[in-house]
Amino acid sequence: MSSTELPAALATTVTPRVGTVRVAEGERLRSVGLPGITLTVRSRPPAREGLPPALYVHGLGGSSQNWSALMLLLDGLVDSEALDLPGFGDSPPPDDGNYSVTGHARAVIRYLDAAERGPVHLFGNSLGGAVATRVAAVRPDLVETLTLISPALPEIRAQRTAWPTALLSVPGVARLFTRLTKDWNAEQRVRGVMALCYGDPGMVTPEGFRDAVEEMERRLALPYFWDAMARSSRGLVNAYTLGGQHGLWRQAERVLAPTLLVYGGRDQLVAYRMARRAARAFRDSRLLSLPDAGHVAMMEYPETVASAFRELLAETGELTSPAGTDAGS
Repeated sequence: MSSTELPAALATTVTPRVGTVRVAEGERLRSVGLPGITLTVRSRPPAREGLPPALYVHGLGGSSQNWSALMLLLDGLVDSEALDLPGFGDSPPPDDGNYSVTGHARAVIRYLDAAERGPVHLFGNSLGGAVATRVAAVRPDLVETLTLISPALPEIRAQRTAWPTALLSVPGVARLFTRLTKDWNAEQRVRGVMALCYGDPGMVTPEGFRDAVEEMERRLALPYFWDAMARSSRGLVNAYTLGGQHGLWRQAERVLAPTLLVYGGRDQLVAYRMARRAARAFRDSRLLSLPDAGHVAMMEYPETVASAFRELLAETGELTSPAGTDAGS
């Protein structure tokens, strides 16, 4: 179903929700009300009718804006939508305060069921990669292909650079960090985030940096910003400790969809060494290694990621039309 056509169950809940949130040329935002959650959805009008749907899920502290560059490159190939997970971007917190990986996965599933868009080409980065893995494992009917960029799957020995993010999960730490950094301005915070997430922060354009600072200022003004960060971080750490059929690696083994894995050699949050384990765990996987990329390859090297996704579609027989063949090239 095209993102411009909505089921009756959603049509009455859709209202403009742009505000001060950045919307790239050709994009639009809408707010979708579902039981217990309200989700902001970023989309691009499909280049033509009949394109297969795609859904993008961001990482911890991110938003649907993280996918804008890739969505643009995939115009003509898929009908793109990106979610702001509950409590992030422009989506308010969930009514039940559930920021677990399962809670976020339930929000994605709830949206796909209500929008009648499945099966979709599902993308996930970092926390969104863990969420997308869970969705693909428990609802294979909703996922056509799976593309995971630095997915946050359990590591026995996490990199030291990832420890501060994990520490946010400890009760009281977010509040303490807020007090200790109360004099930091948005520009300082953005520089820190980019140094952590990019293989080469110098790749960020001045315009991109200004946009990020503006978005950081907006988010810091939200009363639930740090609570959403802390609870989602805690939810991710808790997911790492689950065993049996609910463990993320066990669920990765259950994924039936053809899977593209993207790992960065300079990733400071998800260890590059995990790429081989992931390639073994997902039964129908192919691996794209980017030695110079950090944690957000879809923002650092969107053309390369788009090309790899196009190859995935060609390999799985999903790329059938002449218009789609040239998309993203």
